[in-house]
Amino acid sequence: AYFNANIPSEEVFITPRAGDAEGIVYATRPFAYRGQLIENFWLRFENGRAVDCGAEKNEDALRSLIAMDEGSCMLGECALVPYDSPIRNSGIMFYNTLFDENAACHLALGMGFADTIKNFENYTLDECRAKGINDSMVHEDFMIGSADLSIDAHTRDGRTVPIFRDGNWAF
Repeated sequence: AYFNANIPSEEVFITPRAGDAEGIVYATRPFAYRGQLIENFWLRFENGRAVDCGAEKNEDALRSLIAMDEGSCMLGECALVPYDSPIRNSGIMFYNTLFDENAACHLALGMGFADTIKNFENYTLDECRAKGINDSMVHEDFMIGSADLSIDAHTRDGRTVPIFRDGNWAF
């Protein structure tokens, strides 16, 4: 089995299929983007694209991000990180996504990861894109995890399996 740990949280992540996101997501932590803090923001997705957004602070920066290129308004990552993570517990905001993303579950706008496709090494990048890996010049993570986050998986055989309860792994 292949495992590539992201230190210090060992997040579990996947690239969602480009064009499949629906609904509204609310950020739970500030997002440092190009020297600005975007705070208390939300994004509304339709047909996989962020079609609207709002923020209490630096909304123009958020709107600029989702308009950057064809893929910047779509998701490139969905990551599970326990709320009880070393980064969140430190109480420090690093203003660096590679650290800050480890504070909570997060999503990323922009480029997806081709290596999340089974046997990706046997495909060209164009074939990975055709399988749903989003293309963009950006990949920007923002946190959505909270102390009361619950996540359930719905299995192919119809079962519902708890994944997160109260912001942390349920198993």
